Order: sequence, then structure tokens, then C-alpha cells
Amino acid sequence: MKIDLTHTTSSRINAALMDARRASGSTAAGMVLTLVIVTDEGSAYDALKAANDASREHPSRTLAVIKRAGRSPRARAETRLDAEILVGSDAGSGETVVLRMHGELAAHAQSVVLPLLLPDAPVVVWWPDNAPLHPANDPLGALAQRRITDAVTAESPVGQLAQRAASYTPGDTDLAWTRITGWRSMLAAALDQRPTAITGAVVEGESYNPSVELLGLWLTNRLRVPVERIITGGPGITAVRLRTKDGEIVLDRPDGLMGTLSMPGSPDRMVALKRRDTAELIAEELRRLDPDDIYATAVRTPVERLREKLPEEAAPSAGSVPAEVAAPARVTAKLPSGEAADAEPAEAEPSAGTAPKKPAARKSAARKRGDS
Repeated sequence: MKIDLTHTTSSRINAALMDARRASGSTAAGMVLTLVIVTDEGSAYDALKAANDASREHPSRTLAVIKRAGRSPRARAETRLDAEILVGSDAGSGETVVLRMHGELAAHAQSVVLPLLLPDAPVVVWWPDNAPLHPANDPLGALAQRRITDAVTAESPVGQLAQRAASYTPGDTDLAWTRITGWRSMLAAALDQRPTAITGAVVEGESYNPSVELLGLWLTNRLRVPVERIITGGPGITAVRLRTKDGEIVLDRPDGLMGTLSMPGSPDRMVALKRRDTAELIAEELRRLDPDDIYATAVRTPVERLREKLPEEAAPSAGSVPAEVAAPARVTAKLPSGEAADAEPAEAEPSAGTAPKKPAARKSAARKRGDS
């Protein structure tokens, strides 16, 4: 059933919902939470489809807030609320209300949403894109127990993690973190089967993917070992390698569908690591409404703690500079020993360990000139 209301109010929308429920033969709501989606016209269809699919596991009232402030002064001066109500099979296992707010009303969305919330039920707010800098301080975010963002949709996805860390409030989460649940479960199960000391880790994945960074930061916090981040062509995360004294524990997923778990002394086995769609991610987040402390610890870890390098970058030699030094030092470390000795003093200062070898190099060069 679909009901269109124009120039309406929140009370009329509530009355229309009651009438639609009676017409369908059900007077009880039977919904467990209110999901508020803050989006625009371009992303509304995909977001509503994901919410409707997730509602089959979590029956909910979905309120889609679409702000249309208007481009011209005349359009901004017009204040109007239009609503589209979907019940029955069109709304999954709950109710869906699409709220289009015109003019100045777009700046006061919380006053429209508040009367439509289910009584005595949790509230979750989801920003599919264009999330506020501080979700908990947003007028709509202040109404919710859980606030869901998605760093992938930001202009700088990895940089968005720093903003999420700075503005974190208990109840915040991000779909970039939800996407690595399968990886975290498989790696934890592998270490439960074969307890061993981990000396280092490598995370491989496509560039500008915040899930790769979060997985590396999680490993850094839980294992207390250095973690390298290698850029690949994707899709998403392609491999994780845990270094032990007996060899590497490797979880590899090159195609985004099936993964291969390799452990020293055990045969390789296939594991399910399919990239999930948005509906599955939202359904997982709605299963728990308490603060995610593990996410808070991971996102607050500085991304700079990960060593990032390209796949073709050579392994550092024993005398190379530490990874914590800035990028110019890494470039110097990649030079062959002969070129490093012939470098001009004005371009790179010699280190303390290489200073005694310079006279020998000059004497060798002098002998070659003498022999020629």
C-alpha cells in the first residue's frame, strides 16, 4: 500500500499510518526500532532498498529524511512537508515513510521526525553519504542510540577515519568497520586453532579503502606487532599475512568471493569471504545497539602507525633506516650500496654507521683512476 501526502504535518502522517495498519488487518505495530535515514534524492532508492531488506530481520519503522532546501530564494522561502507512506510488501517487514522537507523546514528536520518515532523503542540514524563531522552533535543524531556512517563515500575515505576518531561518541560506528567482520572472525579462529607468537603482520588491499586501514589498526592493537600496509588493485582487502617463527598464516581473497586460509603444517582450505551488500551490513549493525568498544579502540589508533608500501617496493636491507622515519629516508634506503656511496654530500647526509666507509670508497675510486 502506498499513500502520498502533500503539504502535510507529522500528526497527519501518524494518522495515515494508523489507518494503513487497520486496513491491512493489523492493529499492533510489531516493530522493534526506528531507523532514520538521512539522504538525498540520488541515494534514496538504494538506501531504502537496503533498509527494506534489513527489515526482514529487524522489523522497523524507516523514516527517510530528504532535505530539499531549494536553489532560488523563492524556493527557500517556501516551507512544505511532503510524505510518501509505504506499508505491506512495499515496505519489507515494517513501515516506511519518505519525508521530503522543502525550504527552511530542512534545517529543522528533528522537529518533524520526533513525533514519528516509535514509543519506547531504540532509534538508529544512518547517513549513507554526506555524514556530519560530529554525528552525535547533529540534531537528528542526538535522538539516536546508534549512529551509522560510511567513510567509503567521503571525498577522502582514509582521511575520514581521523575525523571519526576525533568526533567519536559511544554509539558511533562505520560501515567500513562492519565490512571486516568476516576477516576478523577468520583470523581470530585461525589463531585459536594454532596458538603461536605473532612477530609481524601484512595487510594487502586497494588504495583509499578505509576497511584496509581499520583491519591493520585492529591487528596493531590486538597483537601489539608492527603491521605493514601493501597497496594492491583490490577488490577491497585481498590478503592478510601473520608472520610466525614456523611460517606465515595467510588469508588470501583475490577475487572478492572465496578466500584461502593457509597455515604452517596444515592443508589449505577454502573459506567464505564474499563481499557483502549494504543490506547485510545494516542488518548486522542493527543486531547490537550497545557501544562498540573494539571499534572505538581501532579507529582512535593513528593511521600513521601502519607502514605503507607498494607491492614492487624491495624489502629493506639490514642497514636501512627504520620505518618510522619519513618518506625521504625510505627512498634513500632503497638505493644500492654503490650509488649511496657516490651520492653528493649536499643531497644526503651520511649516517653514523656509514661515515667510516667513505674514505675506503674514495681510495677504491682513486685506485681505479690510477689503473685506467
